[in-house]
Amino acid sequence: MKERVEVMISAEAIEKRLDELADEINRDFHGEPVEVVCVLKGGVVTMVELAKRLTMPVTLNFMEVSSYGNSTESSGHIKILRDLDEEITGKNVLLVEDIIDSGRTLSKLRKLLLQRGPKTFKICTLLDKPDRRVAEVPTEYIGFTIPDAFVVGYGMDYAQRYRNLNYIGEVHFDEN
Repeated sequence: MKERVEVMISAEAIEKRLDELADEINRDFHGEPVEVVCVLKGGVVTMVELAKRLTMPVTLNFMEVSSYGNSTESSGHIKILRDLDEEITGKNVLLVEDIIDSGRTLSKLRKLLLQRGPKTFKICTLLDKPDRRVAEVPTEYIGFTIPDAFVVGYGMDYAQRYRNLNYIGEVHFDEN
């Protein structure tokens, strides 16, 4: 089977929406410092592009988590592969994600991070796919709501490919 990628959201639309999201975030935090936390690997492009638009003091932090169990459904547990380098207690935290799909992993991660006592905790996602939602996750900033499609680009991958696309593309699989 061969895959092909069709543009779903253009680079220009993403840039415009990131400007709008940054404006909202800048207003909401009133110039207070923010610890921007990225969930690796998919969220890194969104995090970097968003952070460049923020006007308050920003620090960057990274986590890598895995939802384990069988390959078709999360067990509801998360395994931390890389934890934060800095404590978030008493800090304004903005968690940046590439996409919220079922919500299982992010729901567990949110609960874990809230237990660490941040001053505020908000979530920003580039993409929201509500048709697949199993666990609700309060999300303050949403770039785009998309249908249930397999997407790549802007940090998201298929078999580690396509992360470098500057747009969001839908993957279609064709018979050879």
